[in-house]
Amino acid sequence: MSPHSVLRNARRLVVKVGSSSLTGPDGGLDPARLTALVEALAGRQLGGAQIVLVSSGAIAAGIHPLGLTTRPRDLATQQAAASVGQGALLAAYTRAFDAHDITVGQVLLTADDVTRRTHYANARRTLERLLDLGVLPVVNENDTVATSEIRFGDNDRLAALVAHLIDADALVLLSDVDALYDGPPSRPGARRIPIVRGPHDLVGVEIGGSGSKVGTGGMTTKIEAARIATAAGVVTTVTAADLVVQVLAGEDVGTVFLPIGVRGRSRRLWLEHATTARGRLVVDEGAVTALVVRKKSLLPAGIIAVEGSFHDGDPVDVCGPDGTPVARGLVNYSSTELPALLGRSTKELARDLGPEYEREVIHRDDLVVL
Repeated sequence: MSPHSVLRNARRLVVKVGSSSLTGPDGGLDPARLTALVEALAGRQLGGAQIVLVSSGAIAAGIHPLGLTTRPRDLATQQAAASVGQGALLAAYTRAFDAHDITVGQVLLTADDVTRRTHYANARRTLERLLDLGVLPVVNENDTVATSEIRFGDNDRLAALVAHLIDADALVLLSDVDALYDGPPSRPGARRIPIVRGPHDLVGVEIGGSGSKVGTGGMTTKIEAARIATAAGVVTTVTAADLVVQVLAGEDVGTVFLPIGVRGRSRRLWLEHATTARGRLVVDEGAVTALVVRKKSLLPAGIIAVEGSFHDGDPVDVCGPDGTPVARGLVNYSSTELPALLGRSTKELARDLGPEYEREVIHRDDLVVL
């Protein structure tokens, strides 16, 4: 089956749209552009597909109501704009999809919400139930409360993780650029790259940053999102928002990234890509071998040093003696508890401190090798 036919026949899709594709020259929401996107997605959903829309635009939608002329740079004002704009954005989607008798549901996520075991399962369960009920979820990062430490960073990465979370058939990343080119698209002779089969196809490709005054992403973030999604077995397409009808129809537009992994739900992909380490555990060579080669849990006996400040359940990097990260996982002890446990066996700790100390520092199920 060709990658384009996968998109044409996909029964479950995640579609991400960037701020620049929803706003007009003045930086505010453009109703015509939003309506055109909704019509394309509604047609596909009414044809039997399940769609999750990951939409940027909350901060952009709050710019004018707050009397601002440009996207704010400081976090507090960004959060204020998101607070005002999120309601306006969802109201616009609700009206537009209601014209097609499609109900939308808002899902706001932070990276912290979806890394802990119970929260990850809840996010998946909520999205699955909304889809089962015929609702079209509109997902965005919860910009009103997210801090720099717990941000996804951009909605491209969020969309890739959502595609993995719900085991989507395909991911479509829409922006104001129609495809990935082998150089700046404005350069004479630049050629569209129709298919990327793996990292080797990107060798020598010049990739720029964000091209929008209202967005935070760029082609770099889209390639990273494609890497995350394709590692989870999800076909990914990057194209312009005004080509959404063509890409959903399976036409040869944009750039298609072919899967390099196997589809299936694994929290470990989330641990690798959706978390930011709050600290570091330096371990000895024996522990490195146990984690990387033997696929074991991390025990106190193998830890040499504890760095940073973190709580039980936070993500931390596990580093070898030379400081190189070898794994990331969710720790079962805080940074204040751990130092007294280093170098000791779990049996010894249980005997001296109680049975609750006979537990792994990081369980294998909460650990991903980097």
